[in-house]
Amino acid sequence: MAADRLMLQNMIFYGYHGVFAAEKELGQRLEVDVELQLDLRSAGVNDDLEATINYVEVYTVVKEIVEERAFNLMEAVAEEIADTLLGAYSLLEVCVRIRKPQPPVGGTMDCFVVEIRRQAKNG
Repeated sequence: MAADRLMLQNMIFYGYHGVFAAEKELGQRLEVDVELQLDLRSAGVNDDLEATINYVEVYTVVKEIVEERAFNLMEAVAEEIADTLLGAYSLLEVCVRIRKPQPPVGGTMDCFVVEIRRQAKNG
């Protein structure tokens, strides 16, 4: 079955994640994309908000995780977002992409990106 997708792209937050003390103390800008796979046919046919996912709620979940928690790794931030969304909604799959602009690597680099995809557990 082909899945439909809802995407929230380039959400910008300020978080305190990283392995270096300066990252935890000073914080940094993070850019987050979330892609939710689910069946949107009923929502589209019936023009019914109850048959889809309220993207304001999804934004709020992601914002709370990124801005109110602290992790060493972007992988852990992405995992927490994916796990929380899969637990809260009837999704087939979630993809979380996090960009850390200008990471502290001792040189010039546009951004570090981590992307994870997680599927709903059957049963």
